[in-house]
Amino acid sequence: MTPAAISVLLAAWLLGSIPTAMLVGRANGVDLRNHGSGNLGATNVFRTLGWRWGLVVYLLDVAKGAIPTMWFPVLASVERGWPWGVAFGVAAIVGHVRPVFLLGKGGGKGVATASGVFLALAPLPSLAALVAFAVVVASTRYVSLGSLVGAAVLPVALVLQEQEPTPLVLVSVVVSLFVFWTHRDNIHRLRRGEERRISSGGSARA
Repeated sequence: MTPAAISVLLAAWLLGSIPTAMLVGRANGVDLRNHGSGNLGATNVFRTLGWRWGLVVYLLDVAKGAIPTMWFPVLASVERGWPWGVAFGVAAIVGHVRPVFLLGKGGGKGVATASGVFLALAPLPSLAALVAFAVVVASTRYVSLGSLVGAAVLPVALVLQEQEPTPLVLVSVVVSLFVFWTHRDNIHRLRRGEERRISSGGSARA
């Protein structure tokens, strides 16, 4: 591993660590850690500040995964895709979930940033996962359930595209399991029937 690659890997981690939800919340006079679920992700922004700000945070978090995956290999003078594009993308996901700027605590659950990584690496399977996510959320109003279904669909869609267990497929399985791990509390609430649904327009500072 070259010094340039190490530096760019660190840069990807730092980019992923930018707490976009917290910054948007503070711009609106709200500390999202004290509202809604307390999570610094797009879903809590949607619930607390409405769908417009939720969409802004979602797109920014997607960009945090897509940009390192697509462009940071150029900075490091290494090949895109496997393994470096994947490594930079995974570093961004880890940064989002355990942001260094918040001392490794209180990040999001990694779904949007992981979506950005795989949109850059495998657009069609990622779109299939996003469609599955959207259908589940639209029909149940459970964002967490949509995230879990989308995470499960991604490796399947990749297998159908790749026709063999490539390294990218294996990475998608690991990331999918990671998403399930970050949603373990949501899974328990879903099983108990206690998970919160989202409203059609979000609730202002609720």
